[in-house]
Formats: sequence, structure tokens, C-alpha cells
Amino acid sequence: MSISLKSWATPLATATFVILAVTGTLMFFKVEAGFIKPVHEWLSWAMSAGVILHIIANWKSFTGYFARKPALAIIGTGLVVTLFAIFAPAGKNPNPRKNMMKALETAKLEAVAAVVDQSTTTIIEKLGSKGITVNKPSLSIREIASSNNKEEMEVLALIFDQPSKGH
Repeated sequence: MSISLKSWATPLATATFVILAVTGTLMFFKVEAGFIKPVHEWLSWAMSAGVILHIIANWKSFTGYFARKPALAIIGTGLVVTLFAIFAPAGKNPNPRKNMMKALETAKLEAVAAVVDQSTTTIIEKLGSKGITVNKPSLSIREIASSNNKEEMEVLALIFDQPSKGH
């Protein structure tokens, strides 16, 4: 028994759609638990492949949509929204989060300590307890991460992790 393109392209497109719909909705509501963002980003490749293969497997039916005005309107609207998303200016007040993260990653540990209202010594001890060595407090977060084979976000997560009160 041979396996047809339809027998696995459609389930692949459907399964990845479900995953992307759930993770995308969670991201919209700023839920940042687990691996939501990387799963969403990486599985978009699988969905793209599944949809392309689904279109190929159903080519005759697909081309039939181009003879119908409602289908053309929906497909055309999708193309316009895609082009707008890519080429529209970001606006007067773009989200500063990316620039803030770059600033923290390149900031010296002493400056980050002031931001989290902790002493540099406390942060160095906290990082040391997690196996991260800080040779001098004048190093940047990026330098500390690099010398410990870590990502900047891992180091920052440890620094910004506040011990729970009363425990």
C-alpha cells in the first residue's frame, strides 16, 4: 500500500495549525511559560511545509478557487495583510523591549546590580551558587555569560530571580 501525499500533508498542516493557534494565542496574551515561543517559531516551518504539500496534493481543487470571487478576496486580503505586516513603518513608539534587553546584556554587572537593588557581592554569590563565575564586577553580563558558556538571558534570569519573601 503506497502512502499518498494527501495522507500525511493534510494531517501535518492540521497538527501544526493546532499547535500554532494555541501557542500564538498564548503569546498574544503574554503567557511566557515553557517553550511556547520557540515551539511557535520553529513549528511555523513545519506548518509552512505542510500547507505547501497540502496545496500540491490538492492542486486541482486549489486552482479552482481562483475562479471564485470570494476566495480571491480572502487570498488577496491575506497577501495585503502579509505585505503590510512586513513593510509598514513600526510607528512613532515602537516597543522598547528589544533595546532594553540589549542595554542590560551589555551593561556592567555593577549597573545591573543597581537596577535590581542588590549589592554586586550578593549577585556574584547568587551566580556562583549556580556555577557561574564572575572574575570582576566591572564585566558586562555578555562577558560573564560568554566566559561561562551561557546565554545572556540565562545570567539575567538568575540575577532578576528574587528570593520569595517569608520562605
